[in-house]
Amino acid sequence: MRESLEHGVWGVVATPFIGSTQDVDTDSLANLVEHYERIGAVGLTVLGVFGEAAALSTDERALVLETVTEASDLPLVVGVTALTTRPVVDEIRAARAAAGERIRAFMVQANSADADVVTDHLQAVHGVTGAAIVLQDYPAASGVAIGTAALAAVVRRCEFVAAVKAESPPTSVAVAELTAAVDVSVFGGLGGQGLLDELASGAAGAMTGFSCPEALVACVRAWQTGGYEAAREVLQPFLPLVNFEQQARIALAVRKELLLQRGLIRDSAVRAPAVPFPEVLRDSLTTHLAEASRAIETLTAGRI
Repeated sequence: MRESLEHGVWGVVATPFIGSTQDVDTDSLANLVEHYERIGAVGLTVLGVFGEAAALSTDERALVLETVTEASDLPLVVGVTALTTRPVVDEIRAARAAAGERIRAFMVQANSADADVVTDHLQAVHGVTGAAIVLQDYPAASGVAIGTAALAAVVRRCEFVAAVKAESPPTSVAVAELTAAVDVSVFGGLGGQGLLDELASGAAGAMTGFSCPEALVACVRAWQTGGYEAAREVLQPFLPLVNFEQQARIALAVRKELLLQRGLIRDSAVRAPAVPFPEVLRDSLTTHLAEASRAIETLTAGRI
């Protein structure tokens, strides 16, 4: 019997850094994780692309996982950066040593356009580790473009795949095709840019980061109880900020600066090759965040 990830919002957690050495800021990380739990996320996605996992040492990845598990009781999806089988197995083993049974599944990238290659890869990983897998289709990060039909074929062959994260635009089309073809949760990502259309296409929720994750949680809940109109009313005030945050090449720095301004982290530093926040956008950031803050107050007051 296939297990599937819970519907709702799985928050993608940023990794805060601090100081000239850019050490992992465990206090800010704990604060961020606690915020996700308070607002109603069903789980956390740690060491993903927006968690800058590729820029972390093995010891730092362990520190991140240890900090998260101590700060929150939410289940975890842990990102894997490698695209080949043995390094993926090594990353899974290291993550389990740090977080153990708290890990619900591991997010593994599709590493080929060929369904047979991806299937063999995942089956080899699972054969050694027994791990549940979230299969991620994110060509912007992996450099791999796989068709939706091939992705669905992989899922059908691999009973241990617990969800698909569809981040190959147009995501609403991918979500619709996947939900019609497979019996697992399908999540969108990309900062929530396509969330309404993804939900309309059958998405189980969102597995993404956003500087105002309250909006994502409220949107998905509104969809579950009131459908499109209710979800649109919740999300609409946040859409300018969603669009602003997801700008190519600077999205990570923008999100971290927004998290800093919200008081959720103490420093907006990013590690290379990511670029720092462009100060020329300071006024725009302030405008968008003020609008979003007013919308959060409305959500908190229960007026939406």
